[in-house]
Amino acid sequence: MWTVPNCITLFRVILIPVFVVVYFLDWKWAHEAGAFIFWLAAITDWFDGYLARKLEQSTPFGAFLDPVADKLIVGAALLMITHSYATLWITIPSIALLVREIYVSALREWMGSNGVREAVKVSFIGKAKTTAQMLALIGLLSGLETFMGFPIYWVSLGYILLYLSAVLSIWSMFVYTKAAWPHLRGSAIK
Repeated sequence: MWTVPNCITLFRVILIPVFVVVYFLDWKWAHEAGAFIFWLAAITDWFDGYLARKLEQSTPFGAFLDPVADKLIVGAALLMITHSYATLWITIPSIALLVREIYVSALREWMGSNGVREAVKVSFIGKAKTTAQMLALIGLLSGLETFMGFPIYWVSLGYILLYLSAVLSIWSMFVYTKAAWPHLRGSAIK
């Protein structure tokens, strides 16, 4: 259970309250520091999966905790940007992303309990959605359009990537539903 990848995943879970508290601190660079902590968590998500495969240290505990950690930190970040920006232009795609995460998680759990989880395994669209979503959240959490007087447009890019990830999210939700539909209808050939 206490493999290196699992410890990295636990570290990501521990970062969640740190991320939230730092982001809402009353000091000048709080949002940027919160965005950095979120970035660190996003990197550890990739890193723990890579190490689990490379070191052959995949465990049932890690397989359970990794997606939970992802959903928790992304859910927290989506709630935080809807609070910080307080606009429908952020709230609507954030809701779409949250709804998709809950829906696909429930779908995968149901498919797994019926022994057909492979039908809804992570796809390229899902990976592209996750990449766009993480980059969008880093940009939006940072609140940076300029850095040291130079335009960097992270918030603008964050908006664009948030909408791209919402579109990919809805698309992937339909792809996963289509793959699961024969099993959901009860007409799948076994």
